[in-house]
Amino acid sequence: MVVLSKIYTRTGDKGETALGNGARVAKHSPRVEAYGTVDELNSTLGVARLHATGDAESALSRIQNDLFDLGADLCNPDLDKDATAEYPPLRMVAEQVTRLETEIDAMNARLTPLRSFILPGGSALAAHLHVCRTVARRAERLTVELAGVEAVNAEAIRYLNRLSDWFFVAARIANDDGRSDVLWVPGANR
Repeated sequence: MVVLSKIYTRTGDKGETALGNGARVAKHSPRVEAYGTVDELNSTLGVARLHATGDAESALSRIQNDLFDLGADLCNPDLDKDATAEYPPLRMVAEQVTRLETEIDAMNARLTPLRSFILPGGSALAAHLHVCRTVARRAERLTVELAGVEAVNAEAIRYLNRLSDWFFVAARIANDDGRSDVLWVPGANR
């Protein structure tokens, strides 16, 4: 269990922070940028949850928990640390990606195929899910960039890739199963 008895520590006052393995890095390092953006995504998802009820709210809650797992994964660069260690690093696993795929397929089965791109909007929940989608894409780009220079769990990248797709399909569901999607009309304002 995590116990936070003191919120400020002053250890980051010179522009550094500690990773999950204890190493100190600049707060603008690619790894901190990646997991910091995952944290931002989790916050935007918290706002989206304000507009969700029932199964949708439960799914968003589950994803928020996954995002904490993802942040824990990304903040610890020790990919080769023994999983049987006393405190093994928390890693994203294939089952989390598979769950997203299963949920995407189930949601998408309810929808009419798109014949146009859609504009972010519609219901309040859909609009917020589109914001989540774009923040997830940025987190994915930053994580892929990080993977170009440091070790990253491949399941973390796969999860982010599926998650943005999940948000897109969930936004359509939130728009009355796509019936209230706002369609793009190319060149409409020329």
